[in-house]
Amino acid sequence: MAESAELAGHELLLRLAGRLPDRQTWRLRDWLAGGATSALARTLPRILLHDRIPVTEQERALLAVSLRDAGADFGLISSVPGVDEDPPLRYTFTSESPDRVDMGDSAAAVLGATLRGRQEVGEVRSCWRQGRSGEGGAKRIILASASEGQAQLAGELQRVLRALGEREPCVEVLPSGMELPSYHREALDASELVCVGAAAPAGQLAPS
Repeated sequence: MAESAELAGHELLLRLAGRLPDRQTWRLRDWLAGGATSALARTLPRILLHDRIPVTEQERALLAVSLRDAGADFGLISSVPGVDEDPPLRYTFTSESPDRVDMGDSAAAVLGATLRGRQEVGEVRSCWRQGRSGEGGAKRIILASASEGQAQLAGELQRVLRALGEREPCVEVLPSGMELPSYHREALDASELVCVGAAAPAGQLAPS
């Protein structure tokens, strides 16, 4: 996959965070990180259509750029429902788990040991997400800034969290300079610092 297509795919999956189910999001990111673009091209448009997940025109353009060389069906892409602006958030974010799940310290320790001082990594932060209506349990969200290799870093961190017992890890690796969706802005506002890589402060994710 060309770099521009990979970056478009990564940005698209960032923008769909919280709208795609976690069980699908982590797998799609794993495929992108591993270069399995044909699987991504076959699957993502069908998920959006089947679950009636609307996309903005910017997101539809990212779909086309990221999947055009991977055999995507452009008839499916054009059939995905559209929306003028991002749908309302279904989640709230807190710095601590509402369920008091005792996995934060071990995850933070392993992530810190893995990423502290890494050349391409800026800040790494974490928070917890819960549905606004209270459905489901709390989910840990990892947010990291990276100057390059964002898709690969997301795949790496997902594998680390799965090894720690998180079946559907939520990892958001944010490129420097990206205008963040409300999902990520609110998550950052509630987040706490895990560790800092060598790219900070240029890649800093300080909450607004």
